[in-house]
Amino acid sequence: MSAIQIQTLLRPPNHDRSVSQAVSLLNSNFTTIEQLTQNDALSALVNSTHTTNSDLASKLSTSNTSINELISITRTRAREQLTAAQELSLLRHSLADELTGLSEELVSTGRDNEECPTLLEEIETLHRSLKELESVQGYIAVIERALVLSESAVEQVKQANAATVLEESVTEYKALQAFVTSVKAACDHADDGAGHSLKLVSFLEGVREKAWLDVKNSFSQTLLSSVEKLHWPMPVDYASALPDDRKRFESAFINLLKLQSIGEKLHGDAAELSPKDGLYPLQALVHPVSLRFKYHFEGTRQTNKLDKPEWYFVHILNVSHEHRDFMDAVVQPLVRAYSPPTARSPINAWREFTRLLLPILARKLRKTVPLLLPYPPLLAHTIYQALSFDTSLKEAGFGLGATYVTSTKDDKQKGKQTEDEWPGTSDIILGKKEWFDAWLDGEKNFAEDQYNEIISAPDAWQITERTDDEDTTEELRPTTSARRFKAIIEQITERYRPLPSFGQKTRFLIAIQVPLLELYHTRISESLDAFETLSSFLVRAVPGALAGQQGHGGGMDGRRMTSGVEGAKRLVKAFISAKYITAAMANWGEDLFFLELWQTICERSTLRARVENNPLLPDPSAANVEDEGTLFDELIAQYGALASRAEGMLVRQVCGEVEAELKAHFYRRPEGQRGSETQEESVYISPTLAAPVSHLSGHIAFLRSALPPSIASSLYRRIASDMAAHILQRGVLARGRGSLSLRDGRSVRDESELWVESSRMALGPVLGRRAEASWARLLDAGRLVSLEKAALVKVARVAFRGGEKEYEGVMEEVGVGELTRQEVKDVLTLREEVREGSDYP
Repeated sequence: MSAIQIQTLLRPPNHDRSVSQAVSLLNSNFTTIEQLTQNDALSALVNSTHTTNSDLASKLSTSNTSINELISITRTRAREQLTAAQELSLLRHSLADELTGLSEELVSTGRDNEECPTLLEEIETLHRSLKELESVQGYIAVIERALVLSESAVEQVKQANAATVLEESVTEYKALQAFVTSVKAACDHADDGAGHSLKLVSFLEGVREKAWLDVKNSFSQTLLSSVEKLHWPMPVDYASALPDDRKRFESAFINLLKLQSIGEKLHGDAAELSPKDGLYPLQALVHPVSLRFKYHFEGTRQTNKLDKPEWYFVHILNVSHEHRDFMDAVVQPLVRAYSPPTARSPINAWREFTRLLLPILARKLRKTVPLLLPYPPLLAHTIYQALSFDTSLKEAGFGLGATYVTSTKDDKQKGKQTEDEWPGTSDIILGKKEWFDAWLDGEKNFAEDQYNEIISAPDAWQITERTDDEDTTEELRPTTSARRFKAIIEQITERYRPLPSFGQKTRFLIAIQVPLLELYHTRISESLDAFETLSSFLVRAVPGALAGQQGHGGGMDGRRMTSGVEGAKRLVKAFISAKYITAAMANWGEDLFFLELWQTICERSTLRARVENNPLLPDPSAANVEDEGTLFDELIAQYGALASRAEGMLVRQVCGEVEAELKAHFYRRPEGQRGSETQEESVYISPTLAAPVSHLSGHIAFLRSALPPSIASSLYRRIASDMAAHILQRGVLARGRGSLSLRDGRSVRDESELWVESSRMALGPVLGRRAEASWARLLDAGRLVSLEKAALVKVARVAFRGGEKEYEGVMEEVGVGELTRQEVKDVLTLREEVREGSDYP
């Protein structure tokens, strides 16, 4: 039994609970007072309760006795457990003391509590030291042997340097190589199994490499001594050199080639080629060039300037060019006669010499570029010079083909790389992501600064004259901003056109060129939004509006800014800016550079992934090789929609203004006197028509002067057609049936002819010849309502009762060809002489 149960049993009875239970019992057995007093049920209940109480008291006494016994037993057991625990604790402490004593017996202690090793420990330490000394003695013996063989190999070669190089001249080196190979095999056999190779092997391999380098340098010094007689590294006049000097040079050159052949037989293909590897004699000839380069461009002289990278690029170009004749005429025959036996193809001496010059530039660029990163203009200048250097070398015929690194490849390697492409010195900078990103950010900031300067210029939206070097399909006079913006985009193209990687070109396109085109599109679109706001007579200053002139501040009346020719001029500026860039992008898209770039993007999955999520470029995954789409199709569509929006706004603006001025003419007609229909008196034209006609003529004349003929004609046709339809509907048909007399009809005809004549004069002699076509429906209505009574009755009879063939003949006779038959009926009923449904003779 637990302690909690014992405490529960020992708890005294609860008086309140007992009273509550007694009350509940009485309430359940006696619901009324009568039941409680009329029978003996209460007495029986009391007796039963006394009996139950006696039983419970007996049980309680028994329970108390059991609890007391249980508590006594529990206390006895607790004392027993406590005694056992104390005994176990004492046993644990005794065991710990014994363990401590045993441990101390294993440690030697001195008299002054100083640790002293036991004899066994001293013997083991001395044994280990002896084994280490024996190992060190063996290592030293191996190293001594290697160093002795290395010195012997160098001395043997120096003694045979003057003579012809034979394999017997490197016997000591062969012995060194065999010794190193045997030590390496032994060390591999004795490896600890954990993959940790002994340092001795790498040291011996270094000794062997150093020995061969000393052998090579010995012959190189002989070659350099002989070539100094030829004034190397200055341009060599080999024909003017002494025969002995030429013979000495050729002998030293051939000896180095022979030494390289022997070395390749000894070493095989164990070592991978590095950019500095090449023909031994040409490596020796490059060494003085490298020293001169360090003297001029890596020291403290004035020629070493961060802002003049073209100096050292031109220096290397000059060295390559100046020695080309010497390489082709003198060195090439020597290389061809004694080429290394591992060569799979002939080596071009000039290409090999130029290739060995490139590490000099690589070393210079790796030291210089980190210093240029805080200065984006200098970094960009260095990259352009590197690209120019690469282009110059390639144009001169340089490539990795027929050089040592490609000619000595085995067939398996050569099968993997069929083209010997040279990445260029620019790849040293552009191939490193951090440097390329720094350059890209600098170019982006520079382009954005130029763009902001163009947009913020006071004459940004002035319409300029075309220049002869502009090549667009339309004779469009661009705005200053459009012309300069096009020049920026083309300048950016020229900056990344020479990049060697299509991935780099794509990044340049997406990061700089496309966002700029989007910025200019947004600027024009915002200007159109501002124009629409101002044309709604909400006078407020709107940033980005096509103001373009000084003096047009935010306080100018909004209606003045968006009405008349001045308002149309603003819309024309937006229209021709968008149209000009659209035509420019169409030409760019057909450029071979962008065609190749787009084709490569469509073919390579990595480039497609960069372009697919860009809404400003076409979807390359949906492009077909046979499609005639270009890289700028999406932007051309967006700019085209922008131009169409500006064109629609221009048409609505002009028509809306003219229609507003026509209201006075439509609703305030002069009350002319009606004369006889046969009178040949002059027809009265209301003065209220002069303002709208003049307004329309001014707009048309401006469009003709500002836009190319084809665009001006298209806009004129839209404006004139809308105006003709409006005048026909509101100025003619709206008068109602029977409202026109002959005089009124002639007035309508003369007014329609006035619209045509004013348009013809505004369009000029060339475009004016086609001015009448857009007003044809209004002119047809004027001809019909101005017919004499006899002719009018005839035309009305045919229109209402005649056959189709007869109707067409009559319409051709009166010169009506644009109105439908129902419209002819509606126009004819305007005359008071004509009633629809009448029986005409």
